[in-house]
Amino acid sequence: MDGKKGMILVGAIVGVLAAALVRFGNPVNMGICIACFIRDTAGALGLHRAGVVQYIRPEIIGIVLGAWLMSLKGGDFQVRGGSAPFTRFILGVFVMIGALVFLGCPLRMILRLAGGDLTAIFGLLGFTAGILVGVAFLNRGFTLQRTYSLPKSEGCLFPAVQIALLVLLLTAPAFIFFSSEGPGSLHAPIWISLIAGLVVGGAAQRSRLCMVGGIRDVILFKDGHLISGFLTILAVAFIGNLITGNFKLGFSGQPVAHTDWLWNFLGMLLVGFGSVLLGGCPLRQLIMAAEGNIDSVITVVGMLVGAAFAHNFGLASSAAGATANGKIATIIGLAVAAGLGFLHMERSAGASLKGEVTVGS
Repeated sequence: MDGKKGMILVGAIVGVLAAALVRFGNPVNMGICIACFIRDTAGALGLHRAGVVQYIRPEIIGIVLGAWLMSLKGGDFQVRGGSAPFTRFILGVFVMIGALVFLGCPLRMILRLAGGDLTAIFGLLGFTAGILVGVAFLNRGFTLQRTYSLPKSEGCLFPAVQIALLVLLLTAPAFIFFSSEGPGSLHAPIWISLIAGLVVGGAAQRSRLCMVGGIRDVILFKDGHLISGFLTILAVAFIGNLITGNFKLGFSGQPVAHTDWLWNFLGMLLVGFGSVLLGGCPLRQLIMAAEGNIDSVITVVGMLVGAAFAHNFGLASSAAGATANGKIATIIGLAVAAGLGFLHMERSAGASLKGEVTVGS
């Protein structure tokens, strides 16, 4: 899947699967959403008790296992870690909070646009602005320093956890929570979701699909290779929504969305900024974690904890808009991200080349 044609093919696959998952039962404009699905899984594990968003999402399991298997096949499974893990954890927490203020990850932002949700435009503008801020930090010497080789067994633990989650999903023990109403109750059949995740994970691993890297490359290098995948997702999902009758153009009344444009913008500003510092968007973090990057595993754990915080402390938005606590948390998140950015900034010549924090790497 090398080259622009390969990236377009990957985008078409993801777009078709996202539309198909909605057709089979996933929430509208939420065929695949990394932030929402990690949030739902956190709820199923009892990390938060928001009853409407509790379900172990097979798509996340499939994405990780698909990327893991593909990385083993392609020789990309290289276990490494030790690059400012707690900083990554904190950034992961705030990236998730920003995403749940907006109500979606960068991938869902594209799917919302494909469904006619014009409120996602403000999210896209904020996400782009956040990437620009993050790139400015990279250019001034931001680095989380190098990673170190670790035993291969360490890299297999994250896929093993996904298999354990699949067992819990299939057996449904009493200590696992499942929504009886709301978005968490809406889902495609388990095996359809799992297979879709496996395909998306494998395709994203081979293509290095990353929304952050795509926008960065267009702005800085006029290179449309990575962004072509997301443009294809937009086009294909748009066609799929038209065919299935799920396209609704407008600002109001959109599914699992709100019209508070400022906080749509600022929530995704935090996601874009944090993702650049982390080296990739939430989808890319999952893929890198599956490839053996333990620092990305820590980031994903941070996102899981961030999802729990968001619902336990009233930070997540609803159709009524952003909450007061969510607004405060977003501002704090931007300040923390900037503070960590300055803390890890090296001002010596060529400092930005010394670490291994490259967007979408």
